[in-house]
Amino acid sequence: MRAFRTHPPFDHGAALRVPPPHDAQSWRALWSWLGDDARSVAEAAAVQVRTPDGLVVAHCGDWIVLSVSGAFHVAHAVRTCDA
Repeated sequence: MRAFRTHPPFDHGAALRVPPPHDAQSWRALWSWLGDDARSVAEAAAVQVRTPDGLVVAHCGDWIVLSVSGAFHVAHAVRTCDA
């Protein structure tokens, strides 16, 4: 007997967190990982990411997820880097 699926399969992949402004090494890694799908924002510690829903701004502490399908998504976090 087959189980009835009520939800689509989970499309998980990899994720990186947007680093604080002073973490140059992590910013280099993030820019390298995002490639042409992102650009900087005049606002400190923010990056604009191309997602299936359009351009989304990710701030310090937000997670940028690369799904198995190859699309980026932004998971917003509570702003802990605003100190």
